[in-house]
Amino acid sequence: MNKKIVLIEDNLEMRENIQEILELADYDVESAENGKRGVELVKAIHPDLILCDIMMPELDGYGVLHMVSKNSDTASIPFIFLTAKSEKEDFRKGMNLGADDYLTKPFDDIQLLDAVERRIKRAEQFSSEYSNTPEGVGDFMNDISSFTTLESLKEGKRTKKFKKKETIYFEGDYPNFLYFVSSGKVKCSKMNEDGKDFVTGLYKEGDFIGYMALIRDEEQDESAVALEDSEMLLIPRADFVQLLYSSKEVSAAFIKLLAGSVSTKQEELLNLAYDSVRKRVADALVKLSETYDQTKDGHFTMAISRDDLAAIVGTATESVIRTLSEFKADGYITIKGSNITILKLDELKNFRF
Repeated sequence: MNKKIVLIEDNLEMRENIQEILELADYDVESAENGKRGVELVKAIHPDLILCDIMMPELDGYGVLHMVSKNSDTASIPFIFLTAKSEKEDFRKGMNLGADDYLTKPFDDIQLLDAVERRIKRAEQFSSEYSNTPEGVGDFMNDISSFTTLESLKEGKRTKKFKKKETIYFEGDYPNFLYFVSSGKVKCSKMNEDGKDFVTGLYKEGDFIGYMALIRDEEQDESAVALEDSEMLLIPRADFVQLLYSSKEVSAAFIKLLAGSVSTKQEELLNLAYDSVRKRVADALVKLSETYDQTKDGHFTMAISRDDLAAIVGTATESVIRTLSEFKADGYITIKGSNITILKLDELKNFRF
């Protein structure tokens, strides 16, 4: 299927020449003679690329870019400015507004086609899904470094090992890194006014932590502790910020990597607000099972303190101990010291009361 391009150019001869070149290269082109009509076309057909002149009647190119960027349905479409001006101020303004590239008239057909092909290829590459695994993050880093000036990105990454119960960062720390769990398990928690911990999340290999403080440019609002010997990949703050702002494709791809954990957190908060203690304990055990490997008999055994489990559930430790005893009596689990073994995972997943 041919790629679709919207061409916005007020000069009739220029518009027809560019459209002819692109159509000869097997692109489907829709053209507009002014910015207002161009925005309408973009919204109607959702093209793979936008080519737009700057100086136009009714709505100039900067206005077109502003309107396209503010619409969530069109914000990620690659945008190339066409202009007869070559002053650095115009170039800087266009790129600061979010343009992906800049072609200065006059340009030949090779320059045009190279710019179009490069931008469409880049958008396609970053539209793919990256898995939340060390390999997926590695693929993402490789793609980023091949398209941006982040040659030092790979060298900027470093790993750090943390022992069981060792603090990765404290609540109130300034965020210097984005953390990726390469191996192990991590608990994030907040301290309430009574000095009690409330577990805000459990993370395993393939998860990011610490990114919200980086995005907000604020101190960490939670602490992170290794639940077992763990290894973290540390992405420096400067590289993280540059990743987000280097291009629309990069930021969109990175957001996809983070979106899964955000949606999961929202669901957990809803469950905490509306479910019974027994249901929340069952859900917590199911959640914990996802961070542990199955034993040879197909069960899941996890070592977790009753205080930590209570912090995850959001209730008193005594209530958790009582509920675990009930689950043991019902045959859902067995208990040996701090270890809990789930015998009937499906029943816990479907637990209602």
